[in-house]
Amino acid sequence: MNTARKATTVRLPEYLLADLHTEANRRNISVSRLLEDIVEEKMYPPNAETLAAIEECRSGVEMEDFDPDELDQYIYAEEAEEVHAV
Repeated sequence: MNTARKATTVRLPEYLLADLHTEANRRNISVSRLLEDIVEEKMYPPNAETLAAIEECRSGVEMEDFDPDELDQYIYAEEAEEVHAV
C-alpha cells in the first residue's frame, strides 16, 4: 500500500471538528491521523477471518500464554511451515 500522504482541505461543521479534536486528544493522535483511521476503517472493513480472530481475543477462549521474548521463534516457525506447505 502506498503510504505517501497528500494534503487536502475538508469542510466540516464546527461541532464535528470540535468532536474530532476531543477524540484525537483522547487517543493522543492528530486529527489528521484520526480521520485517516476512520476513513480506512469504513472503506476497508476487516474480513471474516480477522473479525473471528478479534472475537476470539475478546472472549478469552483458547488463549495461550504468550512470551514476547519468543516472538521471533514463533514468526520463523510459521514461515518454515508455509515454505514446507508449498
